[in-house]
Amino acid sequence: MKATVAIVDDEEHLREAVGEYLELQGFEVLSYRNAQAFREDSVGKTIDVAILDVAMPGEDGLSLARFIRKTGGTGIIMATAAGRPIDRIVGLEIGADDYLVKPYELRELLARIKSVLRRVKAAPATAATPAPAAPEGRSLRFGALTLDLDARRLTDSGRGPIELTAMEFDLLQALATRPNRVLSRGQLQEFAHGRTVDESDRSIDIRVTRLRKKIEPDPEHPRFIKTVRGEGYVFVPSGA
Repeated sequence: MKATVAIVDDEEHLREAVGEYLELQGFEVLSYRNAQAFREDSVGKTIDVAILDVAMPGEDGLSLARFIRKTGGTGIIMATAAGRPIDRIVGLEIGADDYLVKPYELRELLARIKSVLRRVKAAPATAATPAPAAPEGRSLRFGALTLDLDARRLTDSGRGPIELTAMEFDLLQALATRPNRVLSRGQLQEFAHGRTVDESDRSIDIRVTRLRKKIEPDPEHPRFIKTVRGEGYVFVPSGA
């Protein structure tokens, strides 16, 4: 089946150009001029990836991203204007899977869509559909948590399944499979997301903060994901 990509952007010429290109690449494309049109038309439809313009008139892309994240497992790519890092930061904080700076190259967009699709398709099953148990050696346990690498699922023995975005799972897996080893931000971007970035990029810090809120008993005093000042992060499975 064709993957379905939704484009939500108030620039008509951009929607047309992107839509035509993605259709040629084999995608089903849905095009919306604003967030309201998306909300009204997307009910009951399966959308694999949504490309959201941040600075739309009316409801902006960040607000729409919150709505999408609450209502399903659609992958989200935020399109932000150059020189507005705050948009990227907020987008990552609310669970966007990736971001692009406008104007972007269509080939880069295609690569990002394919990357997000791989994560979305491998995302954990819902609590109503338990995933099969992983073979021995494919589950990692720390504290009350079990990270199932094959099912891509994190479970708390007391609270049950913990919802993670695809990028959060990738980051936790990169850390947990390299215990007691200091990893720089650049290494984590490469291990988790297959992307080489400048060490000054702080998007990893945002995801670490979000992960800590989900896995740490006290996020202000983390036991598992510890900061190594000036170096990066280290995962300590013992919680010592």
